[in-house]
Amino acid sequence: MNPPLLPVILFIVCYALFVILPKFRSLIACGGAVILVLSGAVPWREALTEHISWNVVALFFGTLVLAELFMLSRMPAVIAEALVDRSKTARGAMLLICTLSGFISMFVENVAVVLLVAPVALSLAEKLNTSPVRLMILIALSSNLQGTATLIGDPPSMILAGYLKLTFNDFFVYLGKPGIFFAVQIGALAALAVSAYILRRHHEAIRLIPQESVRSWFPSVLLAVLVAGLASTSVFDPDFKWLAGTLTMALAIVALFWYRLFAHWGSTRQLIRTLDWDTTLFLVGIFVVVGALSSSGWLDVVARELAHIAGNNVLVSFLLIVVVAVVVSAFVDNVPFLLAMIPVAQKMADTMSVPVPLLMFGLLIGACLGGNITPIGASANVVAIGILKKKGHLVSFGEFMRIGIPYTIAAVATGCLFVWFTWAP
Repeated sequence: MNPPLLPVILFIVCYALFVILPKFRSLIACGGAVILVLSGAVPWREALTEHISWNVVALFFGTLVLAELFMLSRMPAVIAEALVDRSKTARGAMLLICTLSGFISMFVENVAVVLLVAPVALSLAEKLNTSPVRLMILIALSSNLQGTATLIGDPPSMILAGYLKLTFNDFFVYLGKPGIFFAVQIGALAALAVSAYILRRHHEAIRLIPQESVRSWFPSVLLAVLVAGLASTSVFDPDFKWLAGTLTMALAIVALFWYRLFAHWGSTRQLIRTLDWDTTLFLVGIFVVVGALSSSGWLDVVARELAHIAGNNVLVSFLLIVVVAVVVSAFVDNVPFLLAMIPVAQKMADTMSVPVPLLMFGLLIGACLGGNITPIGASANVVAIGILKKKGHLVSFGEFMRIGIPYTIAAVATGCLFVWFTWAP
């Protein structure tokens, strides 16, 4: 019996519209979900209770609130200025800024990190009387790279965690072996070497006078509590069903009350309006669209075809998934792609009797880092290019890719080698 056509047709149409009309992706995803429910292809109860991972949605939204207050506290900006001020050379300062951007991105949304670090980077470039283009691009790439490293770093990591029931600690050690965190760090070291080569001409001495000060330590404390709490949720919620999202939202509510009653940094209503509602609604809608595609049986068909192409060769299957993920994610949103490919990777692993993390971690690395190839592959890239444009620096596709391609190849190749030698049968 052939799978029903509506789920696959709707998915293809939605995906095409994501590419053509990226500003309306949340409307497109939610519209697709509504069509599936109204057509009877997906019962509304099934959509709400089975397809949408509310734990992941709550985890994402709660993290947005805490990350926003963390930025408003100016703590990251103070750290960035301190690192630059203590650097001996301009290249050392630039590499430290990139490294800091990556570290913050393990806990804060990537676009927010770029917006946060940009003033420091632009100030440094102005002081050196040099173009900020390369530094801003590398900041965006570093943010995208390290967002993959932890459970709360990026939506794709949260989605994979929801599917595999990964806890915060599982990103570090999973089934007794090194987790995805270490694969990302290996990739980050290789990418840092590429960054050092790109910035090799900046040997000037540098001293930047710090101008920022910490407004409050409370947001930093809340973020630390979140990390500690997520590290222990596996004891009470081993299936990753409710506790991570509940804890994050509880801390977010505490943070909002504190902001309203004590911080007085601005309007609470305005703060809530500036949160990333677009991605939040996009996640809700795309969970239903891809869930319908999976339950319809079409992903089984894709898995069989990929396994046929690979000839049941484990290495070829691994490379196929990584390369396809990198290429596709270089041009389109990685969230729907990852959601669609996770069940495919699962079925391929089951068919070939190989460890599931081998294909899943390769998929995550490819899908998250592929966006570093082009200026439209990730939201952080778009924001960085926009900031540069406002400063009078127009960055072409080719100029971005001359940095993005070697950076991505170094990070993906070394990270996936680590995954292969750790998990290959």
